[in-house]
Amino acid sequence: MSLPIVFIFNHAFKPQNELFLFPPRFFVQNPTWRNFEALFLHASNATVPFTRYLFNSIVVLGLTLTSVIVISTMAAYALAKHRFHFKALILSLITLSLMFAPETVSIPRYLIVSGLGLNNTYFGHVLPALASPVAVFMLVGFISQIPGDLLEAARIDGAGHLGIFARIVLPLSAPAVATISILTFQAAWGDVETSTLFMQKEAMRTLAFYVNSLLSGLQNNVAGQNMAAAAGLLLFLPNLIIFLLFQRKVLESMVHSGIK
Repeated sequence: MSLPIVFIFNHAFKPQNELFLFPPRFFVQNPTWRNFEALFLHASNATVPFTRYLFNSIVVLGLTLTSVIVISTMAAYALAKHRFHFKALILSLITLSLMFAPETVSIPRYLIVSGLGLNNTYFGHVLPALASPVAVFMLVGFISQIPGDLLEAARIDGAGHLGIFARIVLPLSAPAVATISILTFQAAWGDVETSTLFMQKEAMRTLAFYVNSLLSGLQNNVAGQNMAAAAGLLLFLPNLIIFLLFQRKVLESMVHSGIK
């Protein structure tokens, strides 16, 4: 499991001559920072600087994470602990939506975002991610295990729906929230669809789009493989850090999901 991670780190620091050795070497012999220098120099010569792509990714990531966590947890709390009309139908539709591949909804997404006038805005990046059936499905299963007597005791003590949600449901759902945070982070950090379809201005596109366009342009270019290796590491590193920070919570959510 760790070999691909070790390879990505070693590959990013290989000098140009080691990238094309035969037989190839797994570990770097003469590590260098020139790959990253070449990447930043290439970005500085572009129309939009590298820092702009990075800033866009950070803003979009922060808005997406916050919005998905708030909306998904509130929806899951209502579906798991409240009775209302068409509840079973809504749960069935959420489950059914898991069957659709992202490509099948690209055109409807574009029509909605364009119709709302959100092209070339940060909300155009965030809106398609707000409806997260995976997050709601996972949270419904987790929140439904919280004892109803605990919530009823809070109501007797005078707590309202918002107080119960913020003080009881949300803290007890921390492992599941950490899991959906990782999934949302990975999806938002590596997403190129919104930048490709909804953003016509280069200054509104994200780092993932820049790296993806850079890699696709260097596929048959021997001279640019060092930049491609460095860019791949930069795109992978945040995912690794987030997973290492929240892996304990993820394991807890997997354990509790089997307890009834």
